[in-house]
Order: sequence, then C-alpha cells, then structure tokens
Amino acid sequence: MAPEALLQAVKFDEKGLVCAVAQDWKTRRVLMLAWMNAEALQQTAATGFAHYYSRSRQKQWMKGEESGHTQKVHELRLDCDGDAVVMLIEQNGGIACHTGRESCFYKVWDGSAWQTADAVLKDETEIYRHKHP
Repeated sequence: MAPEALLQAVKFDEKGLVCAVAQDWKTRRVLMLAWMNAEALQQTAATGFAHYYSRSRQKQWMKGEESGHTQKVHELRLDCDGDAVVMLIEQNGGIACHTGRESCFYKVWDGSAWQTADAVLKDETEIYRHKHP
C-alpha cells in the first residue's frame, strides 16, 4: 500500500492529528476516541492493529502495548470531510478503557448528573500496576 494513497484524503489538524473512533465491529458500540498522526494511521493500516498518538505523552503508541488489550482493525472508514476516522475493531480482552471498562463511554447523563452505567471488568492497577491520572 502506498502511504500517499492512504493519507491524501485525510485532513489532519494544525497539530498533524486526526480524530479516531474505535467501534466494536460486531455490536457497533463506540469503545473509545483517540488521536492519530500520519505515522499512527500508516502503522494501523500496515499492521492491522490500532496505533494512536498520545497528546499528553507526545508519543505514538499501539493500543494494548502495556495492557495486552490490543485492537484488531477489521475496517478503516473516513468521514465525508476527511477529518475523522472510524475503525471497526475487535477488542482483545473486552476492555478498551484504561479504567478497566469495556468502553470509555461509560457515563450517562440522567438529566441532572453524570451516572456511571458500566461496571469495571478489571481494576486498572491489575492491568497497569498503577492508576492513571
């Protein structure tokens, strides 16, 4: 695959990033949102596993490199404006969120407050040996 063919329609922002949504390929549940730079998108396409760019750590990473909760990419989609990517993925271990939940979108607005709707499947200290900030 030619890198230019993959990247030519993608509109990266002023920081060289594009929004990337990971969605379960079977249930279509949105599992997480992260960012990709050109290199992460290229590595995702080349390896078949999700790679992202961490804005806080200023580095590229493969999902699951620490936790083992990798994301096998079944399909890459680009929106009509070219400024967002959706990946239909198979989540290894059933945990996408660093909090140990299936999805990062586990809070539901009840009209007056955000309520936690999804249980922790595995404590994050068991996964990472520390708590994330």
